[in-house]
Amino acid sequence: LWRAMAWNGRRSRGNLRQVILFLLCVCVWQSGAESLRYSVAEEMERESFVGNIVQDLGLDPSQLAARKARVVSEGNQQLFRLNPSTGVLTATESLDREELCPQSETCMLSFTLFFDNPLELIRGEVEVLDVNDNSPVFPQTEMVFEIPEATSPGSRFPLESAKDMDVGSNGLQNYSLEASSQFSLALGTGKNGIKYGELVLDRHLDREEKQEINLLLTATDGGSPPRTGTVQIRILVLDVNDNIPVCDQNIYEVRLAENSPKGHLVTRVVATDADEGSNSKVRYAFTETMERSQLLFDLNPDTGEIHVLGNLDFEEMKTHEMVVKATDGGGLFAHCKVQVEVVDVNDNAPEIALTSHTASIPEDAPPRTVVALFSVRDRDSGDNGRTECTIEGDLPFTLTPTFGNFYELRTNAALDRETTAEYNISIRATDWGPRRLSSRESLWVQVLDVNDNFPLFPEKEMVLEILETVSAGSRFPLESARDKDVGSNGLQNYTLGSNSHFSLAQGTNKDGAKYAELVVERQLDREEQRQIKLLLTATDGGSPPKSGTAQVRIVVLDANDNTPRFSREVYEVSLAENSPPGQLVVRVAATDPDEGSNGKVQYAFTQIPDQSRQLFDINPDTGEIRVASNLDFEGTKIHELMVRATDGGGLYTHCKVHVDIVDVNDNAPEIQLTHEAPPAEPDDTLTLYLIACLACVSALCLATGLAALLMKLRRDRRKHAEPLPTFPTAVAESDAGSLPRSLMYDVCLATGSLSSDFHFLGPLLPCFPAEIPPGAAPQRMSMVSQEASNTGEGS
Repeated sequence: LWRAMAWNGRRSRGNLRQVILFLLCVCVWQSGAESLRYSVAEEMERESFVGNIVQDLGLDPSQLAARKARVVSEGNQQLFRLNPSTGVLTATESLDREELCPQSETCMLSFTLFFDNPLELIRGEVEVLDVNDNSPVFPQTEMVFEIPEATSPGSRFPLESAKDMDVGSNGLQNYSLEASSQFSLALGTGKNGIKYGELVLDRHLDREEKQEINLLLTATDGGSPPRTGTVQIRILVLDVNDNIPVCDQNIYEVRLAENSPKGHLVTRVVATDADEGSNSKVRYAFTETMERSQLLFDLNPDTGEIHVLGNLDFEEMKTHEMVVKATDGGGLFAHCKVQVEVVDVNDNAPEIALTSHTASIPEDAPPRTVVALFSVRDRDSGDNGRTECTIEGDLPFTLTPTFGNFYELRTNAALDRETTAEYNISIRATDWGPRRLSSRESLWVQVLDVNDNFPLFPEKEMVLEILETVSAGSRFPLESARDKDVGSNGLQNYTLGSNSHFSLAQGTNKDGAKYAELVVERQLDREEQRQIKLLLTATDGGSPPKSGTAQVRIVVLDANDNTPRFSREVYEVSLAENSPPGQLVVRVAATDPDEGSNGKVQYAFTQIPDQSRQLFDINPDTGEIRVASNLDFEGTKIHELMVRATDGGGLYTHCKVHVDIVDVNDNAPEIQLTHEAPPAEPDDTLTLYLIACLACVSALCLATGLAALLMKLRRDRRKHAEPLPTFPTAVAESDAGSLPRSLMYDVCLATGSLSSDFHFLGPLLPCFPAEIPPGAAPQRMSMVSQEASNTGEGS
């Protein structure tokens, strides 16, 4: 029935709505901000008609499939389905308003319509209309009131309210009480808009007249036809207890954070009773309190303290209203209300829901290209539910808010696959609470390659050194080019400039890289052409293709076809036998016209006696021959040295070095006896003693001669240095007529001569007369020496 009514209503307004939608689509088609609004009654069958999107937006039905139209419902459940052929929006299941929106009077279900090519989003809402499918229900089947007979008329007794899951006119509208002469019903509306009833005592009770009174309370909703619910009220009239408990506050108002731990004290309800004994003892209990609130709070019946029992959640229920019944020992009771306002704390992190994501994007995509679309939701309120989104790291992407809580991920700079082939984009959503909570979502975006790089060689010129004797068919690897692009845009082919000596061979490595080799086609001749220059070209597979070049310079190397040559075949040298070790004898030199190592000559002795090899050394690099040990003319007078010069290729030649040893006077004369000694047994010890004695005598003679010569030179030097002598006035003469005793006599006899010389050598001891002071002794000594000298010359 409801489905037929909704369909007929929409047909009656069809023409006018089509005109309005047509004008709306023309004005805002490109703005990306269209919205759709539908209504549907609850409890309709599955696949029930909701609306025709094609008609409402004025679209061609073929555009739905071409633009990949799709509907995404908010939340985790997909409630609506779009037929891409007809554009009809249907419900995927029967909608129960009381289950979908239990706390809301109006039930709006939001969905988003997405189009691609180009990207477009249209927000829509479906209002689920309430139908009267629920009757009012009381929490209990019976309410029991114990009312003292002394209760004054006008007293009110709160009744537990009935609950109706329907809303609006279908919800709870009225209470009615069975006719009674003692009680009436008073109606009221709470802050939350819920109607409640109170039982009013109209006249005094008389327990002796009637101990129990039964009444029927009926709750009626506003549906058509209306639904009702009933509860039995049983009133027990108590004996006189003339004082009822009195609460210190009629309403206790408490603000409580939603993260308050279990056991936390909410408040304490205090009620006093002026009676004595058991009638004054007050006990507390919840009454007329929602079951959900009773599960979250615990009331101590003796102290009246209310503690947190469960986990509070601001997002589920913001306020709790509890009625506390204080009853004394005589059964009298009073009521007070406890209103708890749950204060939101930042206990919910933002939630990121990815709606659309492009996994790959070409590297030449322009800036501001859309990569992904997502939404952010935080269940907290105020600043705790306010969110902001950022991208972690320095990446060429930016976030752009769209409508509502949706964001677009776009590029903000040119991409380069060769620098970064893929991006791991971390999107962080953070709320504005005092203790800021955040969540993160990671997206992978691959950058697709385009042909924007040329093949490049490591060097502009390659140099190859090839022997002129290399055989035809020999291959020489060439430096490979590098292309930063990949796939078909990468390096594909090599070409070689035209020439008569070489060709090009190509291949592929295990890793897929292309390589090239130079192939010798005919014999090389260094004398004909020392260098050959070729142009090597590398080409990629792009469209159009790109290429890079490098010059290949081939240096033709000479073969080892020349032997070393000495400057002379024979070197003649004269060398003194006392030449010290290390003295240069001669330097031999050989040259090789070849190049490189083939032209480097090494020198070595060959075919010479071991004695000569021990006496001379040759430097293998310079060819210098030097004395290595002591030479001896008496041992060997002539040395013939054969020198071999070898080049780096193994070819060699020889030369001769003729060394004449020159004698020096390094041997003493030897005494030879003319007569023959009688034969005797050889005695080595006696011979050694004789040689030692001869050496000692020779050394003593040499020392004596040197001493006499030094004394003679000293005397002559002193004669020339002394002044002329002065003779004393008196000289004492010897009685014997001889010279003074202070003079020493020496007789020198010449060997082999018949004459002799007599010399005055000088005074042996000084003589001082009595009248001459000691200081005049030198003059007298000089005079006597001079006189002695003159006398000697006269004789």
